[in-house]
Amino acid sequence: MKDDNCIFCKIIAGEIPSRTIYEDQDFKVILDASPASKGHALILPKEHCANIYEISEELLAKAAKLAKKLAAHMTAVLGCDGFNLLQNNGEVAGQTVFHFHMHLIPRYKGMKNSDLLNWTHEDFAAEEQDDICQKLKLEA
Repeated sequence: MKDDNCIFCKIIAGEIPSRTIYEDQDFKVILDASPASKGHALILPKEHCANIYEISEELLAKAAKLAKKLAAHMTAVLGCDGFNLLQNNGEVAGQTVFHFHMHLIPRYKGMKNSDLLNWTHEDFAAEEQDDICQKLKLEA
C-alpha cells in the first residue's frame, strides 16, 4: 500500500530519484540524502507503514535480517570501524519521515559525528526502577 503524500513512497515508486544500493520485492535501500557518515543508508519497506507499531512482525523480521546482511557487506566494502542500526518512532524520538525505516550508519574512528548517539544517563531511585520493572514485565 502506498501513501501519496509520503516522500519515501515516492522514492520507492521512482517518482523521486535516489541512490539505490539494494532492492528486492519487499525493500528498497538507498543512501541517505543527508548522511551522518560515509555510506549512511536507509532500509525502506515498499509497503507503507508509519512506524514500528504498524509494521507487520514478518516484515520487521525481514528488515532485521536485511540490516544484518547489509551491515556486514557495508563494513567489508567501506572498512568502517563500527556500525549503528537506528530506528526512530515518533517525532519526540527523532522520526521526521513517518514511513518505517531503518538507518544503517557506518562508524569510523575520529569521524566528525562520533558522538552522534551519545546521551547523558539519568538517575532513578531503586524503588522507581523496581516499579518500572514490574510494570514492564511481559510473559513469554
